[in-house]
Amino acid sequence: MTGTTSTQATDAEGAGFTAEERAAMKERAAEVKKSRKRGTKADPEADLLAKVAELPDADRALAERIHAIVREAAPHLTPKTWYGMPAYAKDGKVLVFFQAAAKFGSRYATLGFNDVAALDDGAMWPTAYALTSLSAAEEERIAELVRRAAG
Repeated sequence: MTGTTSTQATDAEGAGFTAEERAAMKERAAEVKKSRKRGTKADPEADLLAKVAELPDADRALAERIHAIVREAAPHLTPKTWYGMPAYAKDGKVLVFFQAAAKFGSRYATLGFNDVAALDDGAMWPTAYALTSLSAAEEERIAELVRRAAG
């Protein structure tokens, strides 16, 4: 495959999943299996913080700030891992998630909201945001989005 990186490389026809996507799916399957096995004794926040600690420095700094913002803005959300990344659920459904830039070789991290987030604004609204750094202005915007999304 001339001109492709490992992130872009897929199967011979180019129609399969990347190695990073396959790894994320395996992580998700392991998360589901682990949650079923542990039941109510699980500590999903500890799992989330352990995954954050494994991230490269820049992604880890962003993930730590996102975690603090979400926990303060919407303490009723349940922290968990989702495809090996930090996420926060409401009534068992992932509402907001963080995706590290290094996870898929991207130039930016992503803060995303799933369809259960109460962010509807007319016929079109953003559900994902690129993050390269966080200033006080971005942190306040994220806190406001999380509060609104969590209802």
